[in-house]
Amino acid sequence: MKALIPASLPRPFGAYSHGAAEAGLIVTSGQLALAKDGSIPTDVRAQAELCFDYIDAILAEAGGDVSNVLRFSAFVTRREDMAAYMEARDARVAHLTAKPASTLVIVSGFTRPEFLVEVEALAYLPGKSG
Repeated sequence: MKALIPASLPRPFGAYSHGAAEAGLIVTSGQLALAKDGSIPTDVRAQAELCFDYIDAILAEAGGDVSNVLRFSAFVTRREDMAAYMEARDARVAHLTAKPASTLVIVSGFTRPEFLVEVEALAYLPGKSG
């Protein structure tokens, strides 16, 4: 297994990798919108876009991109934020002919109350062995 920890992302909060790759599969940890300077955007759409930027960096570290994503899983803290999250997701995959599967769950919260959304991805890179 190859650990994926792009230098462009903040360090993981604990003993885990931002992503892992094995036998063509890429699995990302849930990404939160903590900017490298420690700031957190205040609205869901901006947070989701930062989460997707981080997922893009993890995929790139493994040699892939959003076209390799099989599924996004997202978690939002407020039902009224679902539309803003979906706008960010839809913009990220608009150019794809085959859209990835998607799961969206409403949760009670994250490690800090400022976090409003968390996004993770499962991707596949054909022909990759590690």
